[in-house]
Amino acid sequence: MDYAQRANAVMSRIHELACISEDPHCVTRTFGSSAFISGCSKVMKWMQEAGLQARIDNIGNVRGRWPSTQPNARTLVIASHIDTVKNAGKFDGPMGVIMGLDLITHLQQERINLPFNIELIAFSDEEGVRFHTTYLGSTAITGKFNDALLDKTDSAGISLRNAIKTMGGDVDQLAADAIPEDEWLGYYEIHIEQGPVLYEQHIPVAIVQGIAGQHRIRVRFHGMGGHAGTVPMEMRKDALCATAEFILAVERFGLEHNKDLVATVGTVEVKDAASNVIPGEVTCTLDVRSTDQVLLKKARRYLKDIASQICAERQLTADWDIIQKAKPVECDTALSHLLAQGITAAGYNVKNLVSGAGHDAVMVGAVAPVCMLFVRCYKGISHHPEENVEVADIAAALQVSEHFIHRLAEVYKKR
Repeated sequence: MDYAQRANAVMSRIHELACISEDPHCVTRTFGSSAFISGCSKVMKWMQEAGLQARIDNIGNVRGRWPSTQPNARTLVIASHIDTVKNAGKFDGPMGVIMGLDLITHLQQERINLPFNIELIAFSDEEGVRFHTTYLGSTAITGKFNDALLDKTDSAGISLRNAIKTMGGDVDQLAADAIPEDEWLGYYEIHIEQGPVLYEQHIPVAIVQGIAGQHRIRVRFHGMGGHAGTVPMEMRKDALCATAEFILAVERFGLEHNKDLVATVGTVEVKDAASNVIPGEVTCTLDVRSTDQVLLKKARRYLKDIASQICAERQLTADWDIIQKAKPVECDTALSHLLAQGITAAGYNVKNLVSGAGHDAVMVGAVAPVCMLFVRCYKGISHHPEENVEVADIAAALQVSEHFIHRLAEVYKKR
């Protein structure tokens, strides 16, 4: 089977998995939902059909292992995620998992004796939609899971602990699912770019040099609710107006530093909202990203001060809760060099990019060398139903990835 045929088979499975959704009108598959559980079962079945040692671990990661015949072999993890944002595209995450399965299947058909194990992982929660904390699956794999998160609750008041139990997981065994640090060989992820560079430059693939650090913060403004018809304008303590002012301040700061940083308020929740009630409490989420760790810290401090100033002027108070902090990650030079050789061998020019989006590689980077391959996507659109990838670009990525695995095997055999 040539790469175009393989790419079509990959595309078929991407569409098949996209049909498993919480919403019949769009792709939504959030952590722990019935659609998510069905999607995991589908992916595990595909892994089993490929002859992998497949299982679903306690955090909901789907894991398929192809062991090496060599004793004490280390493990190369090929991974991405299968959870989605709400009203998502089909390719963000699942493409990397399904392409990884295709790679392993065809390496097996070559009867190649790799000097390392390969473990394919479909991570359970990279997006962080349900519990507002990303990388649940990869933190468990790397042994970095924070048990304090088990008490976090979703919008329905269900704790992460109970969500894991509902999926059939055992919270007391999460640590046992980790791959020990000394067993890692490396980490490889194929992912859509989620940006327009490759699309505009007509390039099918690129090497990821690094991943931006990310801070997620929950800001809750406390004012005073009241009757919309009876409280004079000058006497109001409107939490929504304070939030609006803060949102615009975040935008201004982002524009002032637009070459090195992005800042976004993605959600706003008005407590006890009604058209005839002055908002007394409003919660919003702040997402700040940069490859510059110093600037990232500076931004967080500055925006916290801005929130305090707004409150002082409006006679409100605010809670500032850091939900998650992830440092910028540099991809491994040696693995990226082999990936560059794979791109050249496949007949393409080498392009390097930095990822502004977060990936599970951020967590894995703390315990193992990581590398990533970006694949061109339509106009750079992502987290949206119009997200799309051409079959030809999937074929290119498969070819590059195969060259990469062969070169990694050659290097590792010499050690």
